Amino acid sequence: MKDAYHIILKPIITEKSTRLKEKNRVVCFQVASRANKTEIKKAVEQLFKVKVESVRTQNEVGKWRRVGRGQGQRSDWKKAYVKLREGEKMIEYFEAV
Repeated sequence: MKDAYHIILKPIITEKSTRLKEKNRVVCFQVASRANKTEIKKAVEQLFKVKVESVRTQNEVGKWRRVGRGQGQRSDWKKAYVKLREGEKMIEYFEAV
């Protein structure tokens, strides 16, 4: 298994992910493109000391962007929706604002 820090890249904080976190106990992460569901589950359990119920993944296609006359494509990436077991403490991305 790869290092957990190379599998979980960063949390995704959007309105949708915040709503899922509050209502359904689901947290959203950007993960390594080659990572599978079992690796993601083990990495989250190791990093945050919580039990994971399920993992859903989604491949995102990079968007085409222009800068001046130049044109390029953002890289493709993978998103993981991780559902925590009932009774587990919720993962907090930051403590103070």
